[in-house]
Parts: sequence; structure tokens; C-alpha cells
Amino acid sequence: MMKLPALALSAAMIVAACSTGPASNAADNARLDASGEQPAAPLADAPFTVETLAAFDEPWAMTFLPGGRQALVTERAGKLKLWQEDGPTLDVAGVPPVAYGGQGGFGDVILAPDFATTGTIYLSWVEAGDGDSFGAVVGTAKLVQGDAPRLDGLRTIWKQDPKVPGRGHFSHRLAFSPDGKHLFITSGERQKFDPAQDMKANLGKVVRLNPDGSVPADNPFAAQGGVTAQIWSLGHRNLLGLTFDGAGRLWNQEMGPKGGDEVNLVERGANYGYPIVSNGDHYDGKPIPDHPTRPEFAAPKLWWNPSVSPGGLAWYGGDLYPGWQNSLLMGALSGQSLIRMRVDGERLHKADRWDFGTRIREVEVREDGSVWLLSDGKDGKLLKLVPKG
Repeated sequence: MMKLPALALSAAMIVAACSTGPASNAADNARLDASGEQPAAPLADAPFTVETLAAFDEPWAMTFLPGGRQALVTERAGKLKLWQEDGPTLDVAGVPPVAYGGQGGFGDVILAPDFATTGTIYLSWVEAGDGDSFGAVVGTAKLVQGDAPRLDGLRTIWKQDPKVPGRGHFSHRLAFSPDGKHLFITSGERQKFDPAQDMKANLGKVVRLNPDGSVPADNPFAAQGGVTAQIWSLGHRNLLGLTFDGAGRLWNQEMGPKGGDEVNLVERGANYGYPIVSNGDHYDGKPIPDHPTRPEFAAPKLWWNPSVSPGGLAWYGGDLYPGWQNSLLMGALSGQSLIRMRVDGERLHKADRWDFGTRIREVEVREDGSVWLLSDGKDGKLLKLVPKG
């Protein structure tokens, strides 16, 4: 069983495997990658210091505007903030009403590929339905900047289908393909398990759309019509991070069940197996078969046990932090850390994990190559990682 660490690693071996320096042992690194282990190093040992620049109320997502001196930040209770490096943080008017509660509320915010000329942004949030049901939605609007920023022309282009009771596992992360032609949306299985395998629902899926919300003709299940046509991949649980790497590969991270957090390479038409297989177990203790028992399902590239509760996910291609080029950076909520993974083609390797002592909700990279984080909660902070030396 893979639920417990796959191999008994000594503390010294684990620490050594967290280093990418010449003293690292390739066999030890491989053992670490194949297990659920990844210990956290003290923040004092990181190649950066942490600068706190602003505070927010339950921040969930952020995106920098061109030039990097402004950023949009969502607060889960329903506010959109415009942070300014050289000025006050402003409320953005014209945001949609959100169904706040549990894990629900305001979600992601990203810029359209043509933002520089159109001012278009994309947002996700949770709305209420009939009979105490809820679902995530995605909309698009124009950001009008100035002393009183606002959204104009907000319209909804996508909804979770069906809406179901409960306030968990909405996911609703957004990412545009590098060519700007397609919008990808993560849609959680809403803590209902079976919808992740139900092709008549878009829950537990990664969805691929055209920028206007229509379905691309070359989606893997487009011929089946309806919500099925939206599906790019299936068998997911709660996908809280989505990013493309420098080679155009799409990665997601998702909260698995107890002891089964994972990072996946998201591929066209692939089934990632949840809830049929997982490297974790149900929270009531009921076991779930491991990925190797069902090789027809796509297995995670990396996984964590004990759970780290993944937050945001970003690809890093800069050179401000030595050795970080071509990495994935992932926040950890219950794990209270920042995790770095080295991208090696279609493989991932556990590289570093630093203990922040607070829940990390979001990870973003600015144009200048600097890494920024949002810590979670009522007194969430905007943090900048300043390279040492």
C-alpha cells in the first residue's frame, strides 16, 4: 500500500534529498519522489527573505497587471481589491454577488491574453441555486482603472453543472493556454465523489473552453454535446492550482483525501481515477485502492502523505533565485509551507520545502521574476520573496 511512506527513509536521507546541490544522492532523490514524504526546512535556510507588503481579509487569488506595480486580489467574502505598490489599495466596484460560506465565495482572477488592449479579465465565484444548492461560475468583464476602479459589462460564460448542496470543493481555478486561444477551468467534485467519473456532469473535471465560453470543436468529447463536450480531463477531486510550464504543458495540483495530495500533468481526455483510486484514504478510514492497482488511470507525478493541503500553483522560469529555473511552486495550507518541484520534461522532482509557519493560499510570479505569496485567513498577508545576496 502507498498510503504510508513507500520507503522507510532516515531523517538524514530525507534532508539530503531535499537539496539539489552536488552532494545530493540520485537514488535518495528518487526514493523521495516515489514516497509521500517531503520534510520542511526552516525558513532561515531559504535563499530568500520575506517582505510583508499588505494585508487582506481571506485573500484567495491574485494576478499582476502589466508592469507589475499593481495587482488584483480577490477576497473570499466578495471583494476585489486593486493593490498598488506606490499607492493605496482600492476596492473595485461592479463585482458580482457571491455565495460566501464553507469553501465558497470569490475565487480566481486572471487577465485575458489581450488585456493590454481590451482591459478584459476573468473571474470565478460561487453562486446559490435552487433548494440550497451551490455551484461555481466563471465570468468576464472589462477592468476600468483609475481612482475609482470598476468592472464593466460583467457576464457569466460558464457554470458548474449540476449545482448540488454543500459548500466544499468548488476549485474554480483559471488558466489560459500559452497561445491565448483556450480557457481552462478546474471544477471540483463538490465532495460528492461519483461526479468525478460522471460524463454527464462537469464536476471533478478540467474544462476547456474558447475565451467566449463556447466549446472548442477539437475537445476530446465534443461530439457528445452538452456539458460532456466541455470536458478536457476527468477523475479529479479538489483542484486548487492550475498552470502551464514553459514548454506548454498543463499542470494541476489537487487536494486528495486523507494522505493523497497530488500534482498531475493534465493531458487531453485523461482520467485521473478519483474516487476509484487515490494514494490517500477516505476521512472515515475507509481505504481507497492505490493508483498502481488500476494502471488505466493516469497516476500523479508527485504526491504527499501526510497531506500538505495544496494552495496556489505557479511555474517559475526566471533567474532571480539560483537553481529555480523551470520549477513549479506550490503553496501549502495545512502544511504551512512553500514547495518547489523541479520540472524534468514530463516528470517532476521534489526539490525544496520551506516552513512559513502560516497557511500559503496563493503563489504568483511577477514580470521581473520575483515570487509573491498570499497567506490565508482573516489577516492574510501579501508576501514578497526577496533573494538573498
